[in-house]
Amino acid sequence: MGVVADAALGHGGKVIGVLPRFMADKELAHTKLTKLHLVDTMHERKQLMAELAEGFVALPGGFGTLEEIFEAITWAQLHLHAFPCALLNVGGYFNSLVEFMRVSVAKGFVRKELFDSVIVASSVDELFRRFATFQPERSEKWIPKKMI
Repeated sequence: MGVVADAALGHGGKVIGVLPRFMADKELAHTKLTKLHLVDTMHERKQLMAELAEGFVALPGGFGTLEEIFEAITWAQLHLHAFPCALLNVGGYFNSLVEFMRVSVAKGFVRKELFDSVIVASSVDELFRRFATFQPERSEKWIPKKMI
């Protein structure tokens, strides 16, 4: 994330960070951000990020990245926000995950409309185009009756 922050700052962008104090104490805080919010817990971090967000993008990453994007997708499903959720699929990194999500739809665990609302983009330009035209999925039906 530091590389992304540096690139944004280098092009005149503003970068807001949200970091638990224990990570800042380990000198993991970026010192040149436009604004850095320090919080006590990872839960507070995610809550504040969600409050500040206008969309959610997962870049290639590990378990924390996956946990955070799936929480944002779940919150969209529950109508806790109406912002786009996206995977920036650099070099096909998320191909296997997208296939897993398709299987989840085929087996009836995820509604197709919710899956279709997740943006999968292979470039930043495509990501921005799809963000600009995003319409939230608003169904109240989360699980098909045949599953109950």
